[in-house]
Amino acid sequence: MELRSVFDVSIFTLLLISTVQWVAFATSPCHFPAIFNFGDSNSDTGGLSAVFGQAPPPHGESYFHHPAGRYCDGRLIIDFIAKSFGLPYLSAYLDSVGSNFTHGASFATAGSTLRPQNSTLHQSGFSPISLDVQWNEFYDFHRRSQIIRSQGGVYKKLLPKAEDFSHALYTFDIGQNDLTSGYFSNMTSSEVKAYVPDVLDQFKNIVSYIYGQGGRNFWIHNTGPFGCLAYVLERIPISAAEVDGSGCGAPFNEVAQYFNRGLKKVVFQLRKKLPLAAITYVDVYSVKYKLISQARKHGFNESLRACCGHGGKYNYNRQLGCGAKRTVGGREILVGKSCKDPSEWISWDGVHYTQAANKWIFDQIVDGSFSDPPVPLKMACQRQPVH
Repeated sequence: MELRSVFDVSIFTLLLISTVQWVAFATSPCHFPAIFNFGDSNSDTGGLSAVFGQAPPPHGESYFHHPAGRYCDGRLIIDFIAKSFGLPYLSAYLDSVGSNFTHGASFATAGSTLRPQNSTLHQSGFSPISLDVQWNEFYDFHRRSQIIRSQGGVYKKLLPKAEDFSHALYTFDIGQNDLTSGYFSNMTSSEVKAYVPDVLDQFKNIVSYIYGQGGRNFWIHNTGPFGCLAYVLERIPISAAEVDGSGCGAPFNEVAQYFNRGLKKVVFQLRKKLPLAAITYVDVYSVKYKLISQARKHGFNESLRACCGHGGKYNYNRQLGCGAKRTVGGREILVGKSCKDPSEWISWDGVHYTQAANKWIFDQIVDGSFSDPPVPLKMACQRQPVH
């Protein structure tokens, strides 16, 4: 064989080996030693309960069999995400009782918004722990956890390693409350839309800050069809013509989609701005609307009515929510009762989803079918080229 032929074969072999190694790397599942979660009640594992009092029974009844800080009968999507990686369910950063942060933490709290609210929780129902506060908590946790961990002993067993922060998955599910807070302040859809760019700018800043702290893997949910939720349908009057075929408020869902289009653009901008980041945008809106609009097809008997509540068209009463009690003849009576079988219902309490619905939604998004780029959750560390 001529020298040139041997040389060509060698080069070809090296290229082939390199290609095989690259493909193996690109298709090997990610290893996330920790998850750091930011958001609202869709992923709150106990933050608001730790600060303002535990979500009462029957919250938690289907899985934990007692209140577990979640506004749900059981587990949330973030719980199923953690489980899929073999990680424990995330402790809430604000919960000091029995927490273990070795595998990450949830900074989410129910009622949280991207923009700070100008009212108290009791005035508006929205949490003072907005995304900028969650960022400050994370920043402090990142720094102090390593100082405390270095003391050894029990601290070493309860806090993450320094390198885990750069290898962790950072999850986000927030934005819905920014939209509903506008409506609850008697704003029109046009007025709510007008402040969406400012809200999204704040989201972009926080992701950039986390990147600056070493965060590299981001899994970002868009906002759901809140026009299908009882707490919105009961509180904000709309005409019959504005109700779609699934019984949802079309104007509200249109604003949610407007927000989501803006969020998707922000994600694209972040990919260009943060070249070492792997950022996945997940269209949970489409999954949730698909479930609600085709409830029976997917094994659910109730789509809009709340499983746990009291009275009204949607079994939802703002003053007497899930777990609410009344005093009758000197005795406390539970009026915010759970339905017989939550697994047949999509809405848990008129605001949040049941465990069964959360599991169904997770099963749809885990393989990347609703992601951009279309990568499964287990590949969320793989960066995609920016076009």
